[in-house]
Amino acid sequence: MKAVILLPDFTFEQAAMARGARAVAGVDEVGRGPLAGPVTAAAVVLDPARIPPGLNDSKRLSAAAREALAQMIWAQARVATVAHASVEEIDTLNILQASHLAMRRALAALSLPPDHALIDGNRLPRDLCCPAETLIKGDARCLSIAAASIVAKVERDRIMADLARDWPGYGWETNAGYPSPAHVAALNRLGVTPHHRRSFAPVRNILCEEN
Repeated sequence: MKAVILLPDFTFEQAAMARGARAVAGVDEVGRGPLAGPVTAAAVVLDPARIPPGLNDSKRLSAAAREALAQMIWAQARVATVAHASVEEIDTLNILQASHLAMRRALAALSLPPDHALIDGNRLPRDLCCPAETLIKGDARCLSIAAASIVAKVERDRIMADLARDWPGYGWETNAGYPSPAHVAALNRLGVTPHHRRSFAPVRNILCEEN
């Protein structure tokens, strides 16, 4: 029997609107797993009348599809923002708290203050600027979170491609800082850069060996 692939829809946003919310933001982050680079979050308030077709979990889309959809989201959403937590903040706070910091920054930066936020995952960040709820696998279930996942992924991939030009050899233009075999091999061969997360074990172990 063929597996049914579910697509994200607008039911969570509609439910929040039925409770009185006027601006419902989807929030997602990318970049928890990489050994290098920031963690990036996006917040998107979709226009119900102008939802770009083809929105889906960014991991299910090709790079070209993500790029095209990101342009449509920026053009057609009521409002969208991107925010980051730096490598230094990741190493100081830990990756979960840094991810939540990036989410808070993205929500707070929206020029249209949201009445409600739909957050991907199962942990609700503290001190958000509006009421919120979490959705496990929200990027595959909720259109606003899917839009946020696409915007965040495209923005972070661009950052890593830019860093790759200044720090060649690690393959960040293709692996986006994730611990691919080629990236780990380059890390052992070329050493640790200022953009590597020193609190992550593969990086920390190399630094310990050097010392």
